[in-house]
Amino acid sequence: MERVSVAPMMEITDAPFRWIARRLSPSVRLYTEMVTTHALDHGDADRFLAFDPSERPVALQLGGDDPAALARWASRAEGLGYDEVNLNVGCPSARVASGNFGVCLMGQPERVAAAVASMRAAVRIPVTVKHRIGFDERDRFEDMRDFVDTVAAAGCAHFVVHARKAWLKGLSPKDNRTVPPLRHEEVDRLKAERPALWVATNGGVRDVAAIRGHLRHVDGVMVGRWFAEDLAALATVEREIFGGAPSVPNRRALAEDVLVEAERAAASGGTSIAWIRHLIPLLHGVPGARAWRRGLSEGDRGVASLRSLLADPRLREVLDARL
Repeated sequence: MERVSVAPMMEITDAPFRWIARRLSPSVRLYTEMVTTHALDHGDADRFLAFDPSERPVALQLGGDDPAALARWASRAEGLGYDEVNLNVGCPSARVASGNFGVCLMGQPERVAAAVASMRAAVRIPVTVKHRIGFDERDRFEDMRDFVDTVAAAGCAHFVVHARKAWLKGLSPKDNRTVPPLRHEEVDRLKAERPALWVATNGGVRDVAAIRGHLRHVDGVMVGRWFAEDLAALATVEREIFGGAPSVPNRRALAEDVLVEAERAAASGGTSIAWIRHLIPLLHGVPGARAWRRGLSEGDRGVASLRSLLADPRLREVLDARL
């Protein structure tokens, strides 16, 4: 498993985002948005599961609590070439609680264990679990450790822990990403007490120094909002953590590659916005960022907007600078 991964984020880590992220970092592990077994059973499964082989290593994140359905879709994911299937036991929205998946399943460790056992029997790729420190009043370290022990006994050896508890009562999903305090020390303790398990920490990581600090205690670090808000941070992590280099030399080359894919999507009846919207954070924190964001967000976010920005002389220096 990779030391750094990009967290699954709804409405962010779709196929275009992952395609872009892979060009900025050949080494990080990518995760899909969460997709539920219900959506796969009753929706356009081919669209939900589509990915480009260049995204690998890539994991499919599933939501659900039915062991048979989870095993069926895990097997499908393996057949398509996914490198991992991850079970979401961390999402805190009311919708997931009413559907009995996400973080509420931390209160049902035996059910999660049954799901893991069923998936493990169906596939050879890793079956992993992403969960929280705890939820509502069930948030002692011992509660989390007992949950992990139960699930590990079913064959899961890889855990990603969002180092915040979740409040199902009173906090929105957005607030649950920031309001409960971070408790990374409890993830560190989990790794120390269960050294045979592969443990990654997640939550509030926004620089390379933090990644390096966490890697002194745990096996991996999952990063979400930093990468979503600053695409170039992926290139920084590729160089400073993995010792590699982006597949594109600068922001211009990446944007031009995205332009080609956006044009292809539009020509085949899709929308260019699905691609171009992900370029809005490409110039985060650098000169010209405001004009770039305005041009891509206040315009139609289509091919014409991106072409105009690539030709803007005011952006030439930053677009051509080495990543």
